[in-house]
Amino acid sequence: MELLRGKISWVEQRVAVRALGHLASYEKTFEAVAKYEEEVIKLAMKLACTCLEVVYVNFVGVKNINKRVKYHCDLLTRGIGDSEMEDRKGEEWASQLQCWCLYLLNCFACKERSLSLICKQDFLGKLCGMWGGLVNHSSPAWVGLVRILCYSKDGRKYIAESKEIIENICNLSRSSDDWQYMGIDCLLLLLNDQNTRYKVFEIIALFVIDLVELGSLGDRPNLGETITKALLLDYKQSKVKFRNQTVQKALQDVWNLKVERRKKEKLMSEEKLEEKRVLVCLIKQEANHMFWLGEIEEALAKYTEALDLCPLKSRKERMVLYSNRAQCHLLLRDPDCAISDSTRALCLATPANSHSKSLWRRSQAYDMKGLAKESLMDCIMFINGCIKSGVTKRVKIPYYAARMISKQMDATWLFAAARSKTTGSQARKVKESDGDYECNNDEQQRCEMMRVMMENKDFLSEPLLVKEVNRRKVERARRRSKKAVIARSM
Repeated sequence: MELLRGKISWVEQRVAVRALGHLASYEKTFEAVAKYEEEVIKLAMKLACTCLEVVYVNFVGVKNINKRVKYHCDLLTRGIGDSEMEDRKGEEWASQLQCWCLYLLNCFACKERSLSLICKQDFLGKLCGMWGGLVNHSSPAWVGLVRILCYSKDGRKYIAESKEIIENICNLSRSSDDWQYMGIDCLLLLLNDQNTRYKVFEIIALFVIDLVELGSLGDRPNLGETITKALLLDYKQSKVKFRNQTVQKALQDVWNLKVERRKKEKLMSEEKLEEKRVLVCLIKQEANHMFWLGEIEEALAKYTEALDLCPLKSRKERMVLYSNRAQCHLLLRDPDCAISDSTRALCLATPANSHSKSLWRRSQAYDMKGLAKESLMDCIMFINGCIKSGVTKRVKIPYYAARMISKQMDATWLFAAARSKTTGSQARKVKESDGDYECNNDEQQRCEMMRVMMENKDFLSEPLLVKEVNRRKVERARRRSKKAVIARSM
C-alpha cells in the first residue's frame, strides 16, 4: 500500500499494482485487499489516469539521456542499452502499469463492489482513452472493464449514462480490433436490459444495423442473428418508443432485409433467382462504367439499385457492391456512409474483416473523421492481407498504406496526449517569457510545428484519401465525357 501511495516512484507502483491485482484475483486473499477497498480503488483510478503523463514527463520525454534517473535506466535495461531501448521499455512498463490498474479495478467490479466509485462519469470519460496502444496487446484494457461493468444491473445503468463510453463501444464494434467482440457483447447487454435499452437505443441502432449480416466472429457463431433479435425485440411497439425518424428507418431496413426479403426469396424458384443475379451483374457493370467516367453520384445510385435486387445468398456479390458503394461515398466526402457500407462488406466477407479493399476504404473514412485508432487497425489488417496474398516472398507494401500507418501510429502513440500537453505547456512558457525561456532545438521545432498546425486546421484534418493518380484519372475521364456530350449536342 505504501508503494501504491507513490512513496518512491512509478516503477515501484507498477510492482505494487501487479501484486495487489494477483491478491485480489483469489477468494482467499481478496478480503485482505478489500480491507483497503476505497483507498485502493481511488488510487488505482488516479494512477490509471495520470501514470502516462508522469512516465513521459519524468522519463520518456527527457531526451538528454544524462538527465534521466539512472536508477530507472538500470531497472529498464539492466544498464545496457541506449535511449531508444529505454524509451521502448518505458512505454511497455507504462502500458502495463495502466492496464494492471484497470485489472485491479476489474477484481472489485466482478464482485459488484464499489461500482459507484468506479463508475464516476469523469473517470468513465477518461477510461475510453486507456487502450494501451500496440504495446500491451494481450490486455483488453478499457473495454475489458466496461464489459465487466455491463454484466451487472447497476454497472449497465452507469454505462448507459455515459455518451462518450457508448460512442466508443459503437466504434469498437465496427472495427477490426481484436476486442471487437467485447464491444458487441457490451452493446447486446445494454440492448437486452429494459432499464437501459431505451436510453441507448437511438445511438446504438445506427451503428449495429451494419452488423446484422455478420457471421461467426471468433467463437461466437451467427452473431448477426443475435444482433437482429436484439434490435427487433419490440419492433411492433417501437413506433411509440422511438421518435427519431432515422432510427425508425434503420429498424425498418433491418426488418425488410432480415424478415421480408428472406421470406420472399425462400418462395422464389432457382430460375428466378438466377435471373436476378444476371440483372445485378449488368447493373454493376453500368455502375463501374459510370464510376470511371467520373459520374460518382450516378454510379452510387446504380450500386444501390443492384443491392436492392441482389439475392441474400449471393454474399460475395453483395460484399463487392457494398465495397464499391463505399468508394463512391469516399469520393463524395461522406465518411459516415463509407464506414457503414465498408462495415457491411466486411461482415459479408469470409472470414469476417478479411476483404482488403473494404478495410482500406474504411481506414480512409475513419481517418477523415479523426478516429486514428480505428483507422490504424484497419490499415494494419489491410497490409496483412497484402502480405498473405503476395505470390512472391518479397512483398511491396503500398506507399499510401505506409503513409497512413505512419500518420496514425504517431496519433495513437501511448504518450501522444502527454506529449501534446507538455508541448503546449512549453509553447505557453515561450510566449509568456517573451523569448527568455530556454529550450533545445527539438523543443523549439515542436513548438513551432504546433503553432503552424493550430493556425492551419486543414493541415490537421487533411485525410489520406485515394491515390492522387486515381483522382487525376477520374478528373480526366469526367472532362472527356463532358466534351463528348457537348460534341453530340452540337
